[in-house]
Amino acid sequence: MTLREKFSPMCFLSALGAGGLSVSFFMYLMFLVPHEGSPMATYDFIIIELMKGSWLSLVISFSLVFIIAFAYFHFKLLFWNTKQFILYKKTQNYHNLINSNAEISLMTIPLTFTMSINVCFVLGAVFVPGLWDIVEYLFPFALIGFLLTGFYALKIFFNYFSRLLITGDFDFTSNNNLSQMISIFAFSMVAVGFAAPGAMSHNIGINAIGIFGALFFASLSILLLVIKLTLGFKNMFEHGVSVEASPSLWIIIPILTLLGITFVRVSFGLDHNFNASIDKSSLFTLTSVIVSLQIIFGILGYKVMKQIGYFEKFIEGEIKSPVSFALICPGVAFMVFGMFFINFGLTYNEVISKYSLIYFILMLPFMFVQYKTVMYFFKLKKKFLF
Repeated sequence: MTLREKFSPMCFLSALGAGGLSVSFFMYLMFLVPHEGSPMATYDFIIIELMKGSWLSLVISFSLVFIIAFAYFHFKLLFWNTKQFILYKKTQNYHNLINSNAEISLMTIPLTFTMSINVCFVLGAVFVPGLWDIVEYLFPFALIGFLLTGFYALKIFFNYFSRLLITGDFDFTSNNNLSQMISIFAFSMVAVGFAAPGAMSHNIGINAIGIFGALFFASLSILLLVIKLTLGFKNMFEHGVSVEASPSLWIIIPILTLLGITFVRVSFGLDHNFNASIDKSSLFTLTSVIVSLQIIFGILGYKVMKQIGYFEKFIEGEIKSPVSFALICPGVAFMVFGMFFINFGLTYNEVISKYSLIYFILMLPFMFVQYKTVMYFFKLKKKFLF
């Protein structure tokens, strides 16, 4: 299927959502599989537990199947979207796009490619034996990858932002949503990517570069978050929310997840090589604040979309909108950070015990959100015939 003029960069959200779901199933391995001496669960730890034939073996098998399946969908949709975008760039609609508010939607491209690096990292860790023994040699390549996607994101953003500052032609009447925050989403994704080698590398040079890159893009994200959140809500209060773009009310949820994980990783990185001991209580307060804000925006977004009939029109109905795939990312993000909250906020502070009954009960709401997100993904995938 070739879309040409009908294509929208927002279609990249389909690949982004699939990649996010793949990573979300890795969270079960990350936090349930014991990995003493390693910052994350890798093949060597996973295979030991898998062979035991315990309840955890069943969880591992279940998770591996979905990690592979959604990684497959991610790369399939990534190649399809890239091909469509190359054709789309030759159309008049593309030239109209880069001279409008919608130019910011191009940020979905570096956002999705950054997710691809994370998916590859998960696949390598889970399925390649002994990879962690040579991971220090891989971190520089990861940094180069995040540097390239970060540069691409900055290039798109500064082209867009400088044009608006020079011409002053920003259309406030069509800005009655939070879609402009897709740029913050992209920068946050780059930040969390840089934070990984920043947290895990034993080489202080790699460690420092990773932490600096993470703080650079996180700082830019927070600055833009204040500006665009203020403008977005101002225009929604004046004109009412755009029905088609109403899922953008949930975009703050994945941004909060990415920034939260970034600061958790930076904390561990500073503890690792900079002799700055982690204050366990700060992890509890950080994760608690982020989960609280996610719940608040989650309820607000759901109530608004329910009242304006978004789900009936764009999910259950016949209307096709690539923005619908923006529903996948918040579900993924809420589940992922929920696992961070339970494990780093509560278990790490000994509020609850790992593998206890309350531990698994607290996981249930996040697992339910993940389940609903998977259902929405397949419903949208079928609707768009990807």
